[in-house]
Amino acid sequence: MVGSWLGNRTNRAQAGPPLASVPLPEGAGVLGCRVLDPVNQPVPDAEFLVTDAAGRRVVGGQLDPFGSFLVTVPAGEYRLAVSAEGHAPYRANVTVPANEVAALGDVTLNAAQPPPLPAPGDWEIEPTHSSIGFTARHIGMARVRGRFNTFAGIVRVADNVEQSAMHVVIDAGSIDTNVRTRDGHLKSADFLDVDRFPTVEFYSDRFTHRGGSRWGVTGALSLHGVTRTVTLDTEYLGVGNGTEGEVRAACRATAELRRDDFTMSWQSMLARGIAMVGTSITVDLDIQIVPKG
Repeated sequence: MVGSWLGNRTNRAQAGPPLASVPLPEGAGVLGCRVLDPVNQPVPDAEFLVTDAAGRRVVGGQLDPFGSFLVTVPAGEYRLAVSAEGHAPYRANVTVPANEVAALGDVTLNAAQPPPLPAPGDWEIEPTHSSIGFTARHIGMARVRGRFNTFAGIVRVADNVEQSAMHVVIDAGSIDTNVRTRDGHLKSADFLDVDRFPTVEFYSDRFTHRGGSRWGVTGALSLHGVTRTVTLDTEYLGVGNGTEGEVRAACRATAELRRDDFTMSWQSMLARGIAMVGTSITVDLDIQIVPKG
């Protein structure tokens, strides 16, 4: 009896056109595919983007846990792009007919070639084309952004890059949120206390390759008289040449810091019980380095 029921159910599933039970808007079709890596495993963290003939975004987003997507779009000509960290992007032109499924089947994302690494030796941060910024939550809604205007750093690149080291020193008094009174408060004993702790320092000798262009840079961050272990989620951007032919390497990095971890616990509450300043700070770095000397 159970076998008979399963057989009937299978027959029902196979009967009729694919979209027979899926109502579609007038003139719409369906576009979809499954994204696999070179060993035929789904890539669930990949993202897709569908643009029209003029290059305008139509729809996009992340794939499901099986590495697939299925979207409804107006019938027409489209450009599909699929990308994932550590993989070369996939691009294709697609025609989506009305009331039909434009199924691309399985799409393979090949492993991306990582950008060339900087040569071994001592490199220094080039401050003119680098920035160290931060973002804090204000009254539970808006974000306040700021930066440090004065900093310096050395990166000693080893033959084995994972054995490299770096040391960065930031002038705490150079904090700048574009509001003088707020900057004065941030420099006070309530926050950075720059009279007692004039610098913020980061030292690392743990460079971990996470695949592709992604690295983890783990080190000791000394802030407000407290030292904690922090890992920078880093995207290495490669090596290039500046306007005068000089060699440069670049990266982007981010980290989230909790104020309490560095004993910067000042807080003021609004009447509704909402904190004036968020408990965590997001730090964003855009760094270019050049050979020292």
